[in-house]
Amino acid sequence: MAYINNNGRRKTAIARAYMEPGTGQIMVNGREYKNYFPSSVRQFVVEQAFSSTSTLGQYDLMVNVKGGGLSGQAEAIRLAIARCIIEANPEDPEAKAALKAGGMLTRDSRMVERKKFGHKKARKSFQFSKR
Repeated sequence: MAYINNNGRRKTAIARAYMEPGTGQIMVNGREYKNYFPSSVRQFVVEQAFSSTSTLGQYDLMVNVKGGGLSGQAEAIRLAIARCIIEANPEDPEAKAALKAGGMLTRDSRMVERKKFGHKKARKSFQFSKR
């Protein structure tokens, strides 16, 4: 089996993940993911799909991610990994059920609302003066 690739998105962050059987090495933008995400919370988010399907350490992962902030990037990576795991194990319904129950297969579509003309921000107006 060659590699499996999938993408994940969250807010404006886009992650492309390339997964192949290996020793569990995760590279994000050419760096080890623990160096890229110094926060342990974000490291947990990246590993969450593997730990919920008990496949931690079975696959090597190379991820390219851009846009957004670190939290959005970590959640985009989690979605990409979950999609790769489903594609790698099509005969394993328990993996898909575990990922779906954890909410890892749903693309979080919430984004920042755009600023409208004639307003200060998306919904805030300029101060109104009657006289």
